Amino acid sequence: MRAFGYTVARDPAEAVRLAATTPGSTFVAGGTDLLNLMRDGAEAHDHLVDVNRLDLGGITVGSGALRIGGAARMRQVAEHPGVRREFPMLSEALLASASPQIRTMASIGGNLLQRTRCGYFRDAASPCAKRVRGSGCPAITGQNRGHAILGGSEHCIATHPSDLAVALTALDATVRLLGPAGERAVPIAGFYLLPGSTPDRETAMRPGELITRVDVPRTALAGQSRYLKLRDRATFEFAVVSVAAALRTRGDVVRDVRLAFGGVGTRPWRDTRVEAALRGRPLTRQAIDEAGRILVKDAKPYEGNRFKVELVQRALVSVLGELGGLR
Repeated sequence: MRAFGYTVARDPAEAVRLAATTPGSTFVAGGTDLLNLMRDGAEAHDHLVDVNRLDLGGITVGSGALRIGGAARMRQVAEHPGVRREFPMLSEALLASASPQIRTMASIGGNLLQRTRCGYFRDAASPCAKRVRGSGCPAITGQNRGHAILGGSEHCIATHPSDLAVALTALDATVRLLGPAGERAVPIAGFYLLPGSTPDRETAMRPGELITRVDVPRTALAGQSRYLKLRDRATFEFAVVSVAAALRTRGDVVRDVRLAFGGVGTRPWRDTRVEAALRGRPLTRQAIDEAGRILVKDAKPYEGNRFKVELVQRALVSVLGELGGLR
């Protein structure tokens, strides 16, 4: 790891100013991902702006929305009584995300901005278009068991690693940012970008912007939700496949449904065609199977990850069957 400067910011405006005026700057809170990236040579920064002392750690369950500060810790959000009661999907996603030690340290903003666990990206000796634009994606013809079957390009097929981001995508969250040009809000549906020919640009954030808050609409649907994560070991592994699901039924008919998927896409994956296929119909195994086939209709699996096509459909059956009381 090369030498870097370090400054503790006293307020959000100062943090943004420091990042904007100091070349090679980035923000650090828990540092659980950033410092590993720097140590491994996957990222290099000349200056870190510490945001731990900023007043951005609040968690408020209001009448219309859940508001989570960007510096709130994963553990605080996962264990918050209001989150567990009104947004069970979020609590489950966070608890499945990491070890207790990491959850105690890692911030919500950092979790949303964590980088892919693709081994080629993390290995500074390997070519990777996320690190050097245009250098190629060796995973396409190499080790690709953990890679994406949806949303990839010839330049990148790495999956997005955040469980929380998948759950927030299902619940139509909004990410609030502060930057040199002021404050703005970005719906999470537009926050994460497809790789295309620029896989190094992963989000819609502008240089020097800081995640200050995440807002999640408070709805009856959010209270009837869960997060299912399938992984190689029953420990704190990254998702092979995951499903964030929120379901509201009347009788056996689906009145509303929200679905997002992890482990299969280059960004947290939501396809409204899948939800539309279920909405207004009785929740049956046949209806879920049809929705699953729509989900993977445009999938592009590779030699090592073809199993994900079937696995994600089985996961959808499992989570909706549990929410809907199917036997």
